[in-house]
Amino acid sequence: MVTRGLARGAVDRIGGEPVSARMAQKAPIRHLDPTLLVTAVALVAFGAVMIFSATESKQVQAGLDPGFFLKRQLVYGAVASIVLVIASAVDYKHLRTAAAPLYLIGVAGLALVLTPLGTVTGGARRWFDLGFVTVQPSEIAKLGVIVALGALLARRKGEVRARDVSLCIAAVLLPMALIYLEPDLGTMVIFSALTGALLLVGGAKVRHFLVLLTLTVAATVAVLQMGLLEDYQIERITAFMDPTPNVRSEGYSPFQAKIAIASGGVNGKGIQDRNSQTSLDFIPEQHTDFIFTAVGEQLGFIGSSVLLVLFGLLIWRALRIAAMSRDLFGSLLASGIAAMWAFQVFVNIGMTVGIMPITGIPLPFISFGGSSLLTNFACVGLLHNIHMRRFL
Repeated sequence: MVTRGLARGAVDRIGGEPVSARMAQKAPIRHLDPTLLVTAVALVAFGAVMIFSATESKQVQAGLDPGFFLKRQLVYGAVASIVLVIASAVDYKHLRTAAAPLYLIGVAGLALVLTPLGTVTGGARRWFDLGFVTVQPSEIAKLGVIVALGALLARRKGEVRARDVSLCIAAVLLPMALIYLEPDLGTMVIFSALTGALLLVGGAKVRHFLVLLTLTVAATVAVLQMGLLEDYQIERITAFMDPTPNVRSEGYSPFQAKIAIASGGVNGKGIQDRNSQTSLDFIPEQHTDFIFTAVGEQLGFIGSSVLLVLFGLLIWRALRIAAMSRDLFGSLLASGIAAMWAFQVFVNIGMTVGIMPITGIPLPFISFGGSSLLTNFACVGLLHNIHMRRFL
């Protein structure tokens, strides 16, 4: 038995390295997560149909190409697929050394967009207009912050101290401050949510979270007392709590959104219904922030449930990859991505059904937008990266 065990060990190791590990390193694609990939593609396809249905009628009325937004989204999807492949191919462990540059690139983008290089749309300066496409640096900064905080917390190996928590908060406050100046309150809240998730997975103590909660409440009260929020921002935050909001101002969008979703019933009105809220263009920004209203109205409860199942599957795979990761850094990256998606889905759908304030957060993979789709596909690629290299 001893001889057989020694022989097996000699056969299984060449140069002191397990054959299984060397094979996994040479062909990590053998450990691809097909469920994650198929789910992401299904969500993009779902979103493309909804974007077309939400914009086709308005484009026809304006005498423009009815498939303009659909074609744009498909082009974004093609480019995002390349980003996914690249994010999957390069070993994610290298991101630990590249965390600082990625973070600084994200912060630099947020700073530059506040200069005349940024484009003002709807009173907010959040985009770079490159002519053929607009780029939103806050979307890219999300991934940069996840990598940076993941690298910081991975060094502690689960033994997080108050100093480490302070460093993480300081690192995330800088991009949040720049995003506040755009202004983009919704993205600021996303940064807060993913920071909390990363601290939890990284090993922060209960007392750390109690201190952070106290500071957050104090900061919120101070912001409201000092008048640092615009009137329309306060109205958006409080409108969802008002049982009789002013439907001629900030209450208009949530009011129309609830009508659209409720009218969809169980089976929906169908994509070709010309008398729907979607076709008649009652809901502003329906192809971006309010895309779920098109889903609820046209596909009904059944279609909405299918979409939620897809999101649940996507987030479950991200959490599973976090649990299966071989190192803490991989677990932190996957957990941060899962938290970002879960929070965005909850807030976006919540604001359309009236349980969350209007914050302008897009629905991942579904809302129209190149920056959002590129970032989300990069996250899918990163998850595949962690999953494929879990044996190394």
